[in-house]
Parts: sequence; structure tokens; C-alpha cells
Amino acid sequence: MQITRKIVPHLWYDTQAREAADWYCSIFPDARITHITPLHDTPSGDAEVVNFILAGQPFIAISAGPHFSFNPSISFMVNCSTADKVDRLWDALSADARQVLFPLDAYPWSPRYGWLADKYGLNWQIIRVSAIKQKIMPCCLFVGDVFGRAEEALHFYQTVFTHHQIGELYRFSDMQDNSAPGMAIAYVDIQLEDLWMVLMDGPGEHHYAFNEAISFMVHADTQQEIDSYWQKLSAIPEAEQCGWCKDKFGISWQVVPTVLDEMMRKGNAEQIRRLTRAFLQMKKMDIEALQKAYSFS
Repeated sequence: MQITRKIVPHLWYDTQAREAADWYCSIFPDARITHITPLHDTPSGDAEVVNFILAGQPFIAISAGPHFSFNPSISFMVNCSTADKVDRLWDALSADARQVLFPLDAYPWSPRYGWLADKYGLNWQIIRVSAIKQKIMPCCLFVGDVFGRAEEALHFYQTVFTHHQIGELYRFSDMQDNSAPGMAIAYVDIQLEDLWMVLMDGPGEHHYAFNEAISFMVHADTQQEIDSYWQKLSAIPEAEQCGWCKDKFGISWQVVPTVLDEMMRKGNAEQIRRLTRAFLQMKKMDIEALQKAYSFS
């Protein structure tokens, strides 16, 4: 059964989307690939979209060329109830890991925690917690030019999404940590619609920033809803393409019609080809134009 969510993390790979999804599904519980859609004649040539589920949560991955690379600016925090569960996930995800940012150990914020970039470069924070809101939470780290703006982002996203709530919030001053200005946010989790995510300010010098390798796909039921999200989220006109946009912090979003997902799943090869050709010519998605492309005969 397909799980539909309002906001879904989207991962960009060169050619390894299916391979990576298979590997992650072998590691996490309640995990499976739900659908694979080939896309032809894109700017990257032939591409492949892989829908999959990890720990009951939906993800989307695409193989579309070597244009973007994962980095620590967006990671996935995996919440575990016991140290043994942390250790098992760490052992699996650390196989051929590209980098260990925090070795598996006890830290002031958790008795069992580690941060690594797996063999595909995707970053994971595995942590023991006392209560689990959501098994896997995307974590956005505000560094460089956007350092210190995590709180601004927190309040901004509350104006974008109708349903939201703030969970735990810790400032560096709360943790008696002098590595950053006291008002900077060490950790805050926020629920936007049906997705819990984490925002953090990252002090120090970092040689990476938000990019399109990880984006957040927002499903909209109506053109009015698409228009509203687009107006609020799109802050960099040159980044607008095929429903993609970037907000004022540099985080990438995809605002897509819910019906597009259904058409891509049910359509035959010719209908998918027409849909692909139609949305590749768009910046903001146009539901009526997509439906005409799908139904044309």
C-alpha cells in the first residue's frame, strides 16, 4: 500500500537511486520500494524515480546525473529507544562509510550517538532518545552565510504551512556551550504538516551549504494551493524549474500537484512521456496543463 504524505524528502543521485533504496530497505524496519518510474528525454537524459518507505516513512529518490552531491547541511536523524538499536543501525550504515563526523559514543546530548556519511555520501545522525516523535527526522544545519538564522527559519515555516507545532528547543546558552552566540539554536524540532524535522545552527567554519541534492516535495491538491506555496517559498528566481524552488535560506523545495503522483503511477509509457515533456517546460506547476498533457490523444 502506498503511503501518501504532505511533505516527502527527495534524494538526488547520479545513477544509484535504486541501488541505494534497496540498501536502505535492507537496513530499516517496515521498509520497501513501492514504485519505480522511468523518465525519458530529460535534461539529464534518461532518469529513474524510486519511491520507497523506511520505518514507515515515505522517501523519493531520483537517478538524474552527477549534478548535486550530498553534504552535512541536511542529514537524517534516526531516533532509537535503546543503545543496542543505535549500534545495529550504526554497524549497517557505516559499511564503507565515506566519513565519520561524530564517532559512536556518549555525548552531552545523548548517551549513545554518532554521525556519519554513508557509502553514497548521505548523512545520518543515529541517536538514542527517551521519546520518539518520528523515527527518521530530516535535519537542516544552518552554517556559513545562514548561520544564526535557524530561529528565523523556524518562524518562517510556521507562516508557510497551516499545521505546525514546535517540540523541544535548546539554545547553545541552555547547554552552557560557548562555541556559538547564546541565542543561536543548538536544536529545535518542528512538525510541519505530517513531517517532523530538526533545525540547528552550526558554529565554526564549514565548506558546504544547502543544495538540490536533498529537497522537500510538497504535495498540493489545488492550483490555488500550489500558487500559495510557490509565492511563500520561492525566493531565488533562477532556481525555479520543473516545480523546484529555493527559499530564502537556500533550502530546496518541490511544489507538485498531488494528482501528478497518481498520473505518473497509473500512466502508460506515452502518457508519462507527455507529462515529462510538459513539466520540464514549467517553472511553477500548472495542474490544468498537466492534465491536458496526460489526457491528450
